[in-house]
Amino acid sequence: MSIEVGINMEFIRSEDKPFAAGVERAAQLGFRYVEPMVHNGRELLSEAGYFHSVSMDEEPLEIKDLLDRYGLKPSGLSAHCPLMRPEISVPFLEKAIRFAAAIGAPVVNTDEGIRPPWLDDNEIWVVMRYTLLRAVRVAERYGIYIGLEPHQSITKTTEGLLRIHGLVNSEFLKINYDTGNAWLAGEDPYRGLEAVKHLLVHLHAKDISIRQSETERGQVTGTPVGCACGDGVIDWARVISILRSAGFHGVLSVECGTAEQAARSLAHLSGLLARQEAAQTA
Repeated sequence: MSIEVGINMEFIRSEDKPFAAGVERAAQLGFRYVEPMVHNGRELLSEAGYFHSVSMDEEPLEIKDLLDRYGLKPSGLSAHCPLMRPEISVPFLEKAIRFAAAIGAPVVNTDEGIRPPWLDDNEIWVVMRYTLLRAVRVAERYGIYIGLEPHQSITKTTEGLLRIHGLVNSEFLKINYDTGNAWLAGEDPYRGLEAVKHLLVHLHAKDISIRQSETERGQVTGTPVGCACGDGVIDWARVISILRSAGFHGVLSVECGTAEQAARSLAHLSGLLARQEAAQTA
């Protein structure tokens, strides 16, 4: 695999459509990869067909059949859960890993979640290490990566992201970098990407509008979706150059809010990839 452009299924949320409708739309737009979001049990909006999240109680091979029908592959699973709540996250991540293996998704993406107020500054590391140790045992058995994402109070900094990664020594614990979350948290996303590029398994291609940047940068640790790639503050040519320098072969999973933004993101990123590829072979 070279560097490919995929789409996180959040793009269909603004239309109150189910997962199947999002898959069909992604294929129509020209994407080859999608990133489903998964949840446990039954969830009212998804059950009623108004939300794109997929229950891990569904038959995973039916999900795979749906993707195959539209010629799509999963770049990963969005399986965010609180690492500092092992009673929740251990069974959730183990289930997500098995689900990912069944549908052919190479990575399960997560972050540390919201910090529980009852854990002190020392306890949080012990608890997260326990959660990751349990999850990694299953990940190694199934050959599925766990991708840690910058998104909350600890991973908002590159130092915090790498410290969590360093809790467990496993080749199946990697980084899913999110350019938009890093920018909004006040980090330099290019410096952060350089620092983690040797651990990168997946990337959330999230751009941030100038207006959102001006009002929220340094005030939040992330955002659900960004604007169309190329419309905001992120220098995508620079991002792609960093990825190429690291020999990255994987998916840039676009996180935007609408199908129209998804289409423009695909055009922008595909154009940059093609131009850089042509320049390298000239």
